[in-house]
Amino acid sequence: MLKKIKGFLFHNTSARQTVAKNTFWLTFSNFGGRAFKAIVIVYGARVLGTTSYGVFSYAFTLAGFFTLLFEPGVNSIVMREIPKATPEESRRILATTLVMKLALIAAAVLVVLFIAPLFSTLPGATTLIPIIAVVVTFDSLREFFSAFIRSNEKMEWEAGIFMLTNFAIVFFGFLFMSFSKTALALSWAYAAGTIVGAGTAFLVLRKKLSGIFSYFSKKLVKPIIVSAWPFAITGALGLLLTNTDIIILSWMRTASEVGIYSAAIRVIQILYVLPVVFQYSTLPVLSRLAKNDNAKFRSAFERTVRLIFLLSIPMALGGTILGTQIMGLLFGTPYLPGSLALKLLLLTMIVDYPALIIGAAMFAYNHQKNLINASLIGGISNVVLDLVLIPPFGMAGSAFGTLLAQILVNWYLWHTMKKINYFTILPQLKKIIVSGLFMGLATTAMLFLGLPVIMNIVISAGIYFGILYLIKEPLLIEVKHAVLSAPNQEMTVLS
Repeated sequence: MLKKIKGFLFHNTSARQTVAKNTFWLTFSNFGGRAFKAIVIVYGARVLGTTSYGVFSYAFTLAGFFTLLFEPGVNSIVMREIPKATPEESRRILATTLVMKLALIAAAVLVVLFIAPLFSTLPGATTLIPIIAVVVTFDSLREFFSAFIRSNEKMEWEAGIFMLTNFAIVFFGFLFMSFSKTALALSWAYAAGTIVGAGTAFLVLRKKLSGIFSYFSKKLVKPIIVSAWPFAITGALGLLLTNTDIIILSWMRTASEVGIYSAAIRVIQILYVLPVVFQYSTLPVLSRLAKNDNAKFRSAFERTVRLIFLLSIPMALGGTILGTQIMGLLFGTPYLPGSLALKLLLLTMIVDYPALIIGAAMFAYNHQKNLINASLIGGISNVVLDLVLIPPFGMAGSAFGTLLAQILVNWYLWHTMKKINYFTILPQLKKIIVSGLFMGLATTAMLFLGLPVIMNIVISAGIYFGILYLIKEPLLIEVKHAVLSAPNQEMTVLS
C-alpha cells in the first residue's frame, strides 16, 4: 500500500494516473494553502473592521486590475507548448518567455505605481500601492515558474512552493499585525510571503534556469505574441467579469460595503480554485490529444466535466442554503449583510466550474479567438448589469449581475465547444442531480433543527457521497481506479 501511495503521489506512470496525481497535488496545495491563508484573512477582516478591510481589498483589486492587463497568456503558452517540445525547443521556449515575462512585470509595476493611484476613490488605498507593486513582482515570477513546473507535470513541486508561500503570508501576517493591526501591516505580510514563494521556486528550478538566457530566441518572440495575443484581450476583458464588481461598488457605495462584499468574494475565490486545479491538471493531456485523437479527447473531456459537476452541484446547493451561517461563522456579525451576495455568488459555481474546463479544451484546439468572444460577452454584460443593479440593490445586485453574466458566458462556450468536438454531458448527470437534491433536503432539515454549520456541512457531504455510492455512480469508480492503480501498471488514456 505504501508503495502504491508513493508511486501515485511522486511518479507519472500513465495519463489517467498523472492527471489524478496532478489533481491531488493541486487540490491539496490550492485548497490547503488558500484555506490556511484564509486564517489570516479572516483574522484581518475581523480585526480591521469592514471599512479598513474594504480599503485593503480595494487597493489589491485596483492594482490587480492594471497588472492583469500585462498578462497576455505567456504562462498558458508555456503550459501548452513545452509538453509537445523537444528538450532543446523547451529551453528556447523557457528562455524567450522568461525574458518576455520580465519585461511585462516591469511594465506592470510602473503602471501600478504611477497610474493606479489616479483611479483610487477610497481614502487610504494609495498608501498601499507601493507595497502591492512588490507583491505583483514576486507573485508574477512565482506563477511563471509554476507554469513551467506544470508543463513538466510535476505538480507536487508546485504544491510545496504554493503551500510554503501561503504559510509565509500567514506567519508574517500574524507577526506584523501583532505590532500594528492595520491594512498596511497586512499588505507587508503579503509582500514578504510572495518574496519567500518566488525565492523558493527559483531555488527549485535553479539548475534548469542556469544559463537559460543564452537560449533566448528573437525568432520565437513573434510566434509567441501571435499565439498569446488572444489571451491579452481575453485577460483584459475577463477583468470586467472578476474585478470590476469591487471597483464599481466603490464608486457607488461605502468602503464598509466594499469590505463586506470582499469578504464574500474571498470565500468564492477559495472555492473557485477547484476548476482551476482541474484545468491545470488536464491541459497537458488535452493538448496532446487535441486533433490527434478526437475520440479519446472527447472521453477525457466528458469525464472531467462530469466530475466538475459532481463537485460543484452539492457545493453550490449546500452553500446557498447555509450562506448566512457561513458568513457569520467566518467573519462575524458585522459581515452578515453580505449573506445574500454570498449565496448568489455560490450559485455561480454551477456554471463557472464547467466553463473553465470548456475554455481549457478550446485552448487545446487553438480556438483562443472564441475565448475572446466569451470574455466580451461576460465582461461587457457584467459591467452593464453592475451599473444597472448596484444603485438599487447594492452588493446583492452586483452578485446577481455576476451570476447572469456567467450564465451567458457558459452558454456561449458550451455551444461553441460542441461545434469543435461534439460532446454530451447532461444525460449523464441524473444520478448526481438526484443525490444533490436529496442532500439539499437533508441540509435544509438540519438547518431548521439548529445543527452547527460545520456539523451540517460534514453530514451533508456524507449523505451526498453515500447516495452516489449506493446508486453506483461510475465516476466514483473512476476516481478509485485512478488512485489505487499500481505505479507500474500502464492504462489506456483516461479510459
